[in-house]
Amino acid sequence: MTELESREAGPVPAAGVSADERLELERLRREVETLRAGGQRPAKRPFRWRSLFAVVLVVLGCVLAPVAGLAVWTNNQVSNTDRFVRSVSPLVDDPDVQAALTNRITATIFQYVDVQGLANEGVDALVAQGLLAELGTRLETLTPTLTSAVTGFVHDRVAQLVASPAFASAWNAAIRQVHSTGNAILSGDSKSIVVKGDEVVMDLAPFIDLAKQRLSDAGLTIVQRVPEVHPTVNLAKADTLVRAQTAYSTLNTVAGVLPWLVLMFFAVGVYLARNRFRALVGVGLGLALSMVVLAAGLLVARSLLVNGVPTAASPAAASGFDIVVTYLRVGLRTLLVLGLVLALAGFLAGRSETAVHIRRWTADRLHHVRGGPAADGKVSVWVRRHITGLRIGAVALAVLAFVFLTQPSGVAILVIAALLLVVLGLLEFLGRPGSQLPAEASAPPTDVPPRTDVPAPRPAAEVPPADVPAP
Repeated sequence: MTELESREAGPVPAAGVSADERLELERLRREVETLRAGGQRPAKRPFRWRSLFAVVLVVLGCVLAPVAGLAVWTNNQVSNTDRFVRSVSPLVDDPDVQAALTNRITATIFQYVDVQGLANEGVDALVAQGLLAELGTRLETLTPTLTSAVTGFVHDRVAQLVASPAFASAWNAAIRQVHSTGNAILSGDSKSIVVKGDEVVMDLAPFIDLAKQRLSDAGLTIVQRVPEVHPTVNLAKADTLVRAQTAYSTLNTVAGVLPWLVLMFFAVGVYLARNRFRALVGVGLGLALSMVVLAAGLLVARSLLVNGVPTAASPAAASGFDIVVTYLRVGLRTLLVLGLVLALAGFLAGRSETAVHIRRWTADRLHHVRGGPAADGKVSVWVRRHITGLRIGAVALAVLAFVFLTQPSGVAILVIAALLLVVLGLLEFLGRPGSQLPAEASAPPTDVPPRTDVPAPRPAAEVPPADVPAP
């Protein structure tokens, strides 16, 4: 074979090159030939408005994602009494909240029961009945000690009561009633708004009655002197209630629409993007970043709340805030993990050199694993033939598993992603190529243009003899 014939034939790939790798080599060869023929770099791609529109949609989705999360959480907490009770019920088990309630209930009891005054009256009655005056004076010096002992006894009993299951049941019943009333207030359907002056208050009368019953059963029947009272705990300012009604109405309206709008922004943005896998990476990282911003906002709100209450009430306020926003924090952590998983999936499926190298390295390792069905068997041939559909089906099942989770979490997302990777790896293993390439893969492609850099052969008459120098 002459040199000219060798150049016309071109290089032949090795026998171990797969069909996909051969097609990639041919594509690269055509690009090189095009560059050689043109003698210049390819023209820059024209500006595409679709790409700009895709970026705008992805950014809008990332900005609105925290707002959508807050709207859904607010709607679930304020409109759903059962969910609200489930969120707030752990408050009564918090030590700081129990201490605050114990102090408030004890102070209310002794506001109406003057133990020292009653003791002094008893000593005076004894003196009137003939008790020595000197002995009566000595007894009066013991009344402060008696008052302190009674106060400590009542405080301890109230603390035990607050930590008891009975108090927790009363707490849940009161919270349920307060939430039902509050929901009616915020929605504008309440006929009896619990507002005193410029404060929105909570009535502690049920807890006072329960404390009286428990103390009376313990032998301290003097608490029966406490009349039917309605001490209150300030919940918010009245002007805050007006703002809360406006916010409730607005968030309740958009709670059912905004999440779907954000999802549509992401989907359309990825569809319009020139590089969809790179757009998917942007969606994942943007979603994760928006959840970090939301978490930072919750920390700022917590700090403002703690600094806005008296120092003695700061621990209870901080614990209460943490308990109330528990489900919101769980949701934002779930979306944070989901964003990172989407970004990783978009990167690994993309066209970057690193992603391609990772995929090829993984495929090579799986192809060289021994065992399992034969590479030329019916199973492997069928999997190779339907590999694209099988991959799409695996991803679709993973998405459906996440959508139908009752309470999705970051751990659940990681488990689903890990199972998806295992399934994709199993498909790659089952569909590994055989020892011989298929006939259609080994045949040269028919759409490859002829090489233009090979000089045409000179006519035989123009070729000088070997021993005659050319002019």
